[in-house]
Amino acid sequence: MFKCNKLLGASLAVVMGVSACATNVFAIDTSVIDEKWGKPTVVYGGGLTNDQIQSTRNLFDIEDTNNVYETSVDANDLYNYLGIAGGDTSSLISSVMVQKQDAGKGVKVKIITEDNITKITSNQYANAAITAGVSDVEIDVASVSKVTGESALTGVYKALEANGETLDLDRTQVAQDELETTNEIAENNADNSNFDSGRLDQAMIEIKQELAEIKKNQGSAATAEQVEQVVTDALKKFNLSDIISQDDIDKLIAFAKKYQNTSAIDSQEVLEQLNKLSGNLKNQLSGLINKAQSEGWFDKIINFIKSLFN
Repeated sequence: MFKCNKLLGASLAVVMGVSACATNVFAIDTSVIDEKWGKPTVVYGGGLTNDQIQSTRNLFDIEDTNNVYETSVDANDLYNYLGIAGGDTSSLISSVMVQKQDAGKGVKVKIITEDNITKITSNQYANAAITAGVSDVEIDVASVSKVTGESALTGVYKALEANGETLDLDRTQVAQDELETTNEIAENNADNSNFDSGRLDQAMIEIKQELAEIKKNQGSAATAEQVEQVVTDALKKFNLSDIISQDDIDKLIAFAKKYQNTSAIDSQEVLEQLNKLSGNLKNQLSGLINKAQSEGWFDKIINFIKSLFN
């Protein structure tokens, strides 16, 4: 049975791996001004030269700069939003474009230059942004050269504050911890064919939802034992408990304890955004499976696995 589960997990990882490579169809339109929500806000990395800024405009398909509001991030923003001291402005290369959306749209992230954002996935950005208090926005991320991508959320926060939104800095810093935790776990398991970052994204959503439910039901934050059980159950639900190491599990537990001490734990808006993101992830998987079935290769994988036990 264990062998069967591992093989089935591997086949799921194949499908989810394709999902990770799939190109999202949405992108912010800068050809016209949205009269309801105004101009998109573009935040350039402070380390870009003028030529690189123009190249970044091209990546975002900005033909008329009058249709966007432009600003940049520097080392001071890293400290203000993420609590990172001693940052170097010249190393900030990744840029973002942010557009507010109608209520209920959720947080959608498109990485324009997937080859140049080497560590962070679109769903990891979205998950962490929700923790920070971001809601109903479309975010495009781009970089003119290869970067890890961890600092891109700084630009998102600066864009939102430029448009009058107030952010809880405790939550932005915990969100950055979330981004770094999920990325570190993904990197630790990069060579493990049974691991899939999409299932880790779902587990993170589950952990945050369950911690909120516990707080709601008992009127206080989860105990240390409850936090450990929530993490254990989420990993089991998404077939990760036998795949990631105890050290990685401990990282998730440490994050969960930090998360439940922020105002995000009591936010109905956060739950709504998490539900929307979870639905988007499920739709991505369903769409890829349907595509695989229509092209015939999904059945071949299943038949191959079945043949091993005949």
